[in-house]
Amino acid sequence: MAPGLYVTATPIGNARDITLRALDALKACDLIAAEDTRVTAKLLAIHGIARPLTAYNDHNAERERPRLLERLRQKSRIVLVSDAGTPLVSDPGFKLVRAAVKEGLPVHVLPGPSAVLAGLALSGLPSDRFLFAGFLPSKAGERRAALQDLKSARATLIFFESGPRLAACLKDMAEIMGPRMSAVTREITKLHEEVRRADLAALAEAYAREGPPRGEVTLLVGGVAEAEIDFAKIDEALTKALAFMPLKPASEMIAELLGISRHAVYARGLEKKNG
Repeated sequence: MAPGLYVTATPIGNARDITLRALDALKACDLIAAEDTRVTAKLLAIHGIARPLTAYNDHNAERERPRLLERLRQKSRIVLVSDAGTPLVSDPGFKLVRAAVKEGLPVHVLPGPSAVLAGLALSGLPSDRFLFAGFLPSKAGERRAALQDLKSARATLIFFESGPRLAACLKDMAEIMGPRMSAVTREITKLHEEVRRADLAALAEAYAREGPPRGEVTLLVGGVAEAEIDFAKIDEALTKALAFMPLKPASEMIAELLGISRHAVYARGLEKKNG
């Protein structure tokens, strides 16, 4: 294993989703820099790995970054991991990688699980163009301002959100972005994995009524083109088509007739079948 910083993806739920390369790196490295050493220690225990651990997170990054960079200068092999998924996505790993690159220190990536891509695959929304926007501001005014900036994006929008803020966030989205198809994916790859697909207003109403969901939430919203879709017309066409043909070919036929995204029609059809 060559010296350098190894940006390493770890499971977002199911511990068996770790890659063989990630296991090799974790076993052979000199040090593991983890967002939360307790979380990483559990993962290491599951796979029978014992290596030195140090914390690298939002609270200590300014202090720890120089120490990690010095070790990289001394030819150490450091594995960087977050609590779950791919480091640098909504965590402080970006600044460490940027500093290492600036000094010409070797940086490697070991790709793997990502809640962003897993949510996109489950959503049924267009995947040819997407924009990851991370966590929106917690304050309502700032959140609404951020949504105003994003509402014209011609791409599927992907957010991380907490359960307690989800209903309010969806309500703001519905008011600012209009009747767009969306999906809430929760606890991806875990025992209680859940996906809900509906327009923003319907999801906002559901979570306001039911209360905050548990677990990690990835929220996906159709881009600006999705807002122009006549959902009443889609529903009417689906009702007629599904009476004599499966959902997939029905979606393809309706999408071609109406000149809209097949993904949007398919997601609407799933909602009708599961509703």
